[in-house]
Amino acid sequence: MVPDRMNVQVSPGCEDDLVALTEIYNHYVRETAITFDVAPLTPSERRPWLLSHAKDGPHRLMVARIPGSTGRVVGYATSSPFRPKAAYATSVETSIYLAPDAGGRGIGSLLYGRLFELLVAEDVHRAYAGIALPNDASVRIHERFGFRQVGLYEEVGRKFGEYHDVAWFEKRLG
Repeated sequence: MVPDRMNVQVSPGCEDDLVALTEIYNHYVRETAITFDVAPLTPSERRPWLLSHAKDGPHRLMVARIPGSTGRVVGYATSSPFRPKAAYATSVETSIYLAPDAGGRGIGSLLYGRLFELLVAEDVHRAYAGIALPNDASVRIHERFGFRQVGLYEEVGRKFGEYHDVAWFEKRLG
């Protein structure tokens, strides 16, 4: 059982978290259209992604853990480069993933809260999030954190034999 947010610690992710982070992500790959990856990834395939997030700077990986002997990872939030061209350097794309049994306990809000606290000190002007629809929980948390929908790509991805829209959300920072 996952405790509520009062009993969860948030800190930067590290290589020791890679297997747990991959397991959480692969749940969404296998079971949902929330990510458009269609085949589960191995930890070695996810390693470059993990290493692209520093402990400081605009591109971060924050991990929620249950403290104590298990240190179980129950979710993560990231800020990643929005696009590879230099002019986009002050924009980030954010995402958040929770273990399947961790939703509805405030852990997502704890993760995003910490991530955005850290981004305030960075040269980040905008945060963006692409949300595959339908995903009411993701829309709610992004709106709670000040994101607003700025666009919609209709039927942009096909997974499980169905086309899915992606709504784009923007948050002003700085």
